[in-house]
Amino acid sequence: MTAKTQAKAATAQMETFAADAQKTMNETVEKMTKGFEDASTFGQENLDAMMKSGEIAAKTAETLGNEVSSYTKKSFEEGVAAAKDMASAKTMTELFEKQSAFAQTMFDGWMKQTTKMNEMMVSSAKDMAAPLGDRMNAATSAMKSMTA
Repeated sequence: MTAKTQAKAATAQMETFAADAQKTMNETVEKMTKGFEDASTFGQENLDAMMKSGEIAAKTAETLGNEVSSYTKKSFEEGVAAAKDMASAKTMTELFEKQSAFAQTMFDGWMKQTTKMNEMMVSSAKDMAAPLGDRMNAATSAMKSMTA
């Protein structure tokens, strides 16, 4: 082989090496860019889930506040009506009977309201946790795909 042929072969090898290196570099940059884009998207989806969960919590707080206000107003009105009824009692026995009936009615109402509020809170807790649970599932899936 002559020096000229060797130089051409070396040049061809260098050009092939440079082309392969450039191709590998481009692929690596594309993968890194995609990784950053995916991480940014993932972070935005996490933020969106937190915002949705916060919106559900705010709506729940408003609903519970309205429920407490409504129940308090109703209880007050029932108490005033019961006091008027008790004031009309002609005997101590009648007063005790009215008082006992009122106490039983108030206790039953309180138990129903407590149950209702508890059910509302449990349901709302599930609704608030759902968006964050979905993001945890997405994170788990992403971690599994990275290690596979």
